[in-house]
Amino acid sequence: MPDTRPSVLFVCVHNAGRSQMAAGWLRHLAGDTVEVRSAGSAPADRINPVAVAAMAEVGIDITGQTPKILTYEDAEASTAVITMGCGDVCPHFPGQRHEDWKLDDPAGQGIEAVRPIRDEIRDRVQALLGDLLGPKASA
Repeated sequence: MPDTRPSVLFVCVHNAGRSQMAAGWLRHLAGDTVEVRSAGSAPADRINPVAVAAMAEVGIDITGQTPKILTYEDAEASTAVITMGCGDVCPHFPGQRHEDWKLDDPAGQGIEAVRPIRDEIRDRVQALLGDLLGPKASA
């Protein structure tokens, strides 16, 4: 039986900060009701340790994730593609939801600067989840 869950792909350049935090939030808030992917146009070799620390402060562990390269197949298979500064390298497909979230880049920032980015991502992910799953998502 095919998977009928909505799927979301979060994309940023290095897939080390913003997109990993967004994926972490969506996994935490949605459980298994949404398929979650993240990728980057030029992936780093590891997740930003300050992003890891900021997420750990709210009880979300993203240490098991690794930056991945953006593939056409992952983008095409996603219900929604959320970009965060990856520019024109992110493909668009007819009928697919696409949003570009303007967020500060946590790269090179300290924890004090990353916390507001983390919290803004949480708010956007909550709104996205509500759109994807309807009122039951906010319960």
